[in-house]
Amino acid sequence: MEILKNFNLKDYNTFNLEVCADYFAEAEIIDDLHEIRAFIKNNKTNYYILGGGSNILFKQDFKGLIFRYIKDDIRIIDEDNEIVYIEVSAGTNWDKFVEFCVNKNYFGAENLSLIPGNVGASPIQNIGAYGVELQDFFYKLEFFNFETGRLEYYLREECKFGYRTSKFKYDLKNKGIITKVTFKLSKIRKFNLTYKALENYLQGMKEFDLIDVRKAVINIRESKIPDYKKYGNAGSFFKNPEVDKDKFKELIEKYSDLVYFTVNENKYKLSAGWIIEKCGFKGKRIDDVGCYEKQALILVNYGKAKGSEIVSFSEKIKKTVLSKFSIELETEVNII
Repeated sequence: MEILKNFNLKDYNTFNLEVCADYFAEAEIIDDLHEIRAFIKNNKTNYYILGGGSNILFKQDFKGLIFRYIKDDIRIIDEDNEIVYIEVSAGTNWDKFVEFCVNKNYFGAENLSLIPGNVGASPIQNIGAYGVELQDFFYKLEFFNFETGRLEYYLREECKFGYRTSKFKYDLKNKGIITKVTFKLSKIRKFNLTYKALENYLQGMKEFDLIDVRKAVINIRESKIPDYKKYGNAGSFFKNPEVDKDKFKELIEKYSDLVYFTVNENKYKLSAGWIIEKCGFKGKRIDDVGCYEKQALILVNYGKAKGSEIVSFSEKIKKTVLSKFSIELETEVNII
């Protein structure tokens, strides 16, 4: 393993930002992580763990070491007539894993098709889409602890999963790196079509299978989210906010077209995209930064925007939403 100096990160972040790191390394085995741990301690340097670069916004050059775990491997480790356990190395592309499950006729991950990034980052964010979250089919993970230099293992109930969050986003943030994730998929036919757009897409089909559902998800996503290779972006920039029953009643009386999802009898999740669009930001652009014309939740680098300019644009959105709706948007993207 080589630790590189003054490394350009443009090809390692989906916002396509021209930023550099003082040092950069790619680990493929646990011994590499021990070497990186020693480098950090010996040089007393700042560090950041990079996944697929799809959920990060660099405001400026990074002073310290950025490294990735790149081992790519998918293995079935146990199964019976109903359940299969799949162990996936952290460096594996997420959609490659989903495609593997769909092709093998394993149910559970198909609604998360085409989400960018790597498997190792997926539990940190508890990624989700179209009515499904990672925690729904997560079993356990392997974690290399930088403080102790040891491998640790966490079962689902130990991960503190929540809406786009987990133990690894807060309690263990930057204290180690996820090296493997084990998922528990079903062999029994069962789909989650609670998301209206997905249900509508498939309702004309008398019969459909996993491949059809995957195709539907991909087509819906591609209709809303630009290809980051053309327009730099990190997918959804903000989380969908949750409000209580009183706030929901206030909004639904004022906006009959309010887009929402019922969480429970006293909690509702609102569409951040709908809220931002109501504030007039959909398609709005300032220099090389803007809201995507097809989905206001996506902030786009149209060319040579700086990370600080994207942050500034996002703050304008948050300020306007707070003023108009008295709702504070929370950023989903990690800002470094």
